[in-house]
Amino acid sequence: MRQDLIPLSASALVVGAMCLVLGSALSPIDGGGTADTIRAVQEQGGRWLAMAVMYFCASVALTLGLPALLSVFVDRGRRLGALAVAVFSVGVLGTTGFAMLLVFYRALVESASISESSLDRAIGDLGLSVFLNGWVGSFYLGVLLLGIALLVARRTPRWSSLLLFAFVLGLPLGSALGKVGSVVQVMLLAVSFTAIAIAAVQQSQEKVVTSPARSHAY
Repeated sequence: MRQDLIPLSASALVVGAMCLVLGSALSPIDGGGTADTIRAVQEQGGRWLAMAVMYFCASVALTLGLPALLSVFVDRGRRLGALAVAVFSVGVLGTTGFAMLLVFYRALVESASISESSLDRAIGDLGLSVFLNGWVGSFYLGVLLLGIALLVARRTPRWSSLLLFAFVLGLPLGSALGKVGSVVQVMLLAVSFTAIAIAAVQQSQEKVVTSPARSHAY
């Protein structure tokens, strides 16, 4: 990728992470079962739709930010970094499908086309379970691999990798964290991605400065 486009990609990375934070904060669900989920959509349909829009925007922005992620892996951890970005990209693209699923679910609830019992049966569908688990698994595995690759690459502050690890550790604690805990969990990801974006921009600026110097030397 052209070095002058890295700052744009880095900005998209930060925007995507913040959209994830906003999407998590907008969620009207705070625990409960299927009946509570249906009630939340009925009472706060606009907020539910805004959450879906934020997740869609996050998917688009994070996809545009993948080149900035990849750019920090130059010498050390290059292969591991490429693998991490590839796995993470699957989770990022899956976020778009999840956003569309949220919109479709709202339409079903608003048209009274779904009930608590039918929702329970739909959640138990094998195809849906494979899609959701594959999406979540790819996202979290990609973040975990990114944290390891960044430690190997040594291009970003060490604490940025630690924040990614903390984000992944929040997965098994999701039900116990509650809504506030979930927002804080995603904030860890956003802060880490901001540090990565800054490192990517600084690295691209260094390459732009040194390239003319090398050409004049020859």
